[in-house]
Amino acid sequence: MPANNILVVDDEIGIRELLFEILKDEGYSVRVAENASAARAARREARPDLVLLDIWMPDMDGISLLKEWAQTGQLTMPVVMMSGHGTIESAIEATRIGAFDFLEKPISLPKLVATVGKALAGGRVLAKPGLSFAHLGRAKIMTELRQRLDQISRLRMPLLLTGETGCGFELISRMVHLRNTPWLAPTDHSWLAVNPFAPLAETRDGVLFIEEIERLNRNEQRGLAQLITKLEKFNVRLVAATAHPLQPKIEAGEFDSSLYTQLSGITLRIPSLREHAEDIPDLANTMLLQMVESNECPLRSFSVGALNALRNLEWPGNLPVLQNAVKTLALTSLSTEITTDDVARVAGELGLSVATSDLPMGGIPFDLPLREARERFEYQYFLHHIRHEEGNMSRVADKVGLERTHLYRKLKQLGIRPSGKTE
Repeated sequence: MPANNILVVDDEIGIRELLFEILKDEGYSVRVAENASAARAARREARPDLVLLDIWMPDMDGISLLKEWAQTGQLTMPVVMMSGHGTIESAIEATRIGAFDFLEKPISLPKLVATVGKALAGGRVLAKPGLSFAHLGRAKIMTELRQRLDQISRLRMPLLLTGETGCGFELISRMVHLRNTPWLAPTDHSWLAVNPFAPLAETRDGVLFIEEIERLNRNEQRGLAQLITKLEKFNVRLVAATAHPLQPKIEAGEFDSSLYTQLSGITLRIPSLREHAEDIPDLANTMLLQMVESNECPLRSFSVGALNALRNLEWPGNLPVLQNAVKTLALTSLSTEITTDDVARVAGELGLSVATSDLPMGGIPFDLPLREARERFEYQYFLHHIRHEEGNMSRVADKVGLERTHLYRKLKQLGIRPSGKTE
């Protein structure tokens, strides 16, 4: 049976060497890293079975690195935090984020061996596949949505989510679901007409999520209205979602207006991907990493140009379409690095087109960070000149004042082919 792989992350060389020798003698395969950057690289190259992570390091503290791994889907192994001057607060914070345990330095040999053994025995249950709300982005519009969800998370009145198909209703609704309480998401609506109170007992103190409420027939609508009257008794939070405007159905007599009033006491609209396109590179990276982690594809990574190309595409079906594109890229790329050529090929196969906008200034919003705004401007700037010069790169180079080699390098970085097509 192969030895378990342990990654030791500590900025003190003496501690790294000591832990390396002790764990080697215990029969483990050990790798060491002196800071967060080295730990990231080691984590990417070979997923460890356990990480011993120091809290106080020069480039990034261990708590921040733990949080980064948790938010990007990389906390798929137990992590034991270490500190020579730890506090109760830091131990609680690390545990809340997902650390398995906390060791105070100097670490006794029996305590180290026992903790490592315990962590390895129970570590696999920590794996958390799939996206969570934390992965959806850091754009201003998503940050504000997160803040609103935090504000209403402890309220028990019904919550109605609206938005486009595929924008992540279930991920968003889980933000109001308290850990260690029931979660129920029935896959059809027929039970509402037959026995609308059926799920209440098993969902007591938890969340009942009902999607596609625009498809409810009259009997199912009546059942849902009856169910709402019993929510408080069982302390159940109802979260309903629809990707279609309900007002036209109400006006046509197809959806009960009083039911809509009951459901829409708190209503939140979920942004589409095009409204936070700056998050697409991070989302794509997270989706790809999760495929690699679960052994669904070989080791893969995106080039900068490929990520730019993904960001500049239209995503009419939002998250599922992006996930499908990432999966296709991961499984059909012929090299470890997914390139702009790969993105162009898959975009063509899936019928995806370059995003356009009616906003002023070429569709560049003014609330973007400077780097992001500059990249968007450069993308549109070069695309305009390539099309205007009908793909003649000599004329484009003269027009923009760049050497051709510099021009080609810039286009590759932005994810634009010399033909003027997005790569």
